[in-house]
Amino acid sequence: MRVVSADRSSAGRSDHRRPAPAPAPAYAALAAELRGQIIAGRFQPGERLPAEPELCAGHGVSRSTLREALRLLASQNLVTTVRGVAGGTFVAHPRPDQISAHLETGLNLLAVDTQVSVDQLLEIRELLEVPAAGLAALRRDEEDLAELRGSLFDPAEIDPAEIFEPNRHFHVMLLRAAGNPLLEVVTRPVFSVLNERFLRENAPPRFWHRVDADHREILRHIEAGDERAARAAAKAHLGHLRSTYVSIDRDLRRAGGAGPGTPGTPGMPPADG
Repeated sequence: MRVVSADRSSAGRSDHRRPAPAPAPAYAALAAELRGQIIAGRFQPGERLPAEPELCAGHGVSRSTLREALRLLASQNLVTTVRGVAGGTFVAHPRPDQISAHLETGLNLLAVDTQVSVDQLLEIRELLEVPAAGLAALRRDEEDLAELRGSLFDPAEIDPAEIFEPNRHFHVMLLRAAGNPLLEVVTRPVFSVLNERFLRENAPPRFWHRVDADHREILRHIEAGDERAARAAAKAHLGHLRSTYVSIDRDLRRAGGAGPGTPGTPGMPPADG
């Protein structure tokens, strides 16, 4: 048996090895370290970070590196800078809408890259929105009910170009009525990705009549405080949506869309939603 020396074997493979990744820039490494401290609670929301000289000395970096790191953290809505004598860099207070926006961007990228399917997005909506409808029936107040009633629309009397916003508003208000802000933070991006990519330009008119009827049914049970019926109505509503979403997705793909629901690609919506 012929034995190949380790040196020769190693040399034969060396040309196929991937080059080691380049190290992160110093400012990015510092930003990651500060981000970790903020997320771990080392610095609390509203708290001022140490002064620049202290941060530079503590991390062994130049002032320009520190400022680049802080700019990166500011772009991620983790810190804010205040000018003046009492100013400085402060840990930002978290805002649900900013968190939702970040999630929506990531979900859009996953959808474009076909790493998540329409069915998977709809599954997440069902897991979150059906319980939310039940909670809304138990926790809603008169202000919530007024907002939900105000988001209802008659598809026969509204401009199709304007129908998208009241539809979005109904679902956002339902999530808020559930009384748990995390539900809106997590669910709203999924809803937005599906609707922005599919319904805005592609849904057939009769689809919106179905949506209107479903919204009124869900609201009726929320007004009555009937948790079980509200959950059932929300689940039925998402079931009615599924065939339209899937059909539009299929037609967009046939038309050459880059992923599930490329915006602006003409589809062939189903005759009935």
